[in-house]
Amino acid sequence: MARTRTIESGAVTALAPLIVLVPFWLVAMTIAWAVIRIAVDLPFWTVPAAWIALGITLFIPAVQAAVLTPVLGVRRPRPDEVARIAPVWDRLIAEVGKGGHRFTYRIVDSDELNAYACGGHLVVVTSFAIDELPASELAGVLAHELSHHLGLHTVALTVGHWLSLPIVALARIGFFLQNVARAATESFVQHSAALTALGRVIAGLLTGISWVFLAVLHASDAVGNLVGHQAEYEADRRAIDLGHGPELAAALRRLIQLGGGRRAIGFRARLGASHPAARTRVARIEALLRHPTMR
Repeated sequence: MARTRTIESGAVTALAPLIVLVPFWLVAMTIAWAVIRIAVDLPFWTVPAAWIALGITLFIPAVQAAVLTPVLGVRRPRPDEVARIAPVWDRLIAEVGKGGHRFTYRIVDSDELNAYACGGHLVVVTSFAIDELPASELAGVLAHELSHHLGLHTVALTVGHWLSLPIVALARIGFFLQNVARAATESFVQHSAALTALGRVIAGLLTGISWVFLAVLHASDAVGNLVGHQAEYEADRRAIDLGHGPELAAALRRLIQLGGGRRAIGFRARLGASHPAARTRVARIEALLRHPTMR
């Protein structure tokens, strides 16, 4: 089970943020269709279908790596980093077995101890983690991130990010037009009270619409964080099954020593916390290691 891709419950609950996004994505598609239709008469369904088709290509490993590398601000590893991570990575890929060659990794320059899985085949690890973690703990961290892919936890996340792009674009366009309307009102129609009021109403409406779209994005992220903890526990369990539970626990203890992985206190903090507390994860890992029948 640990070495095969299966649909875990974390992959199913990760669909929850899409429930928030899809209606507003359809609004964005409708607006895009209305604009495109000025030049080309197309049925509505072609616009969302084309967007979905483009999104599907992101699950092709080569396309995924090429597109997400600049989008995420990550890079290929330097030779010295390859020397540290490649032996660990190659052993993990061999443990995963069939299909393991489809996974790849990238580096993000950061002074934090962190790593994350995205896209379905990509693992991103911080330069700090590569420089500071011993090979055993690095293996535990990478096993956890690969486990997210093996549990299909990142599929819904990738879809959500793709669907959110038109919503982000509309929010930015709305704020831009709001600034244009406000500037035009102040520059050209100050002599007319009626036109000034109209300009302010238009600017206010555009601002309100933009904030609605931004609120949707924040709500989707919050829902994703609330339901995402299960996926973290499942990835920890799969990393244990791959034989890297002690190493993962050791890496989490190092994170705690560095002041990270703290428990979120308060409802707002919990909405913003994408991971359970590191101490909780360590305790669960140790319990599973002591009692294999609990897995």
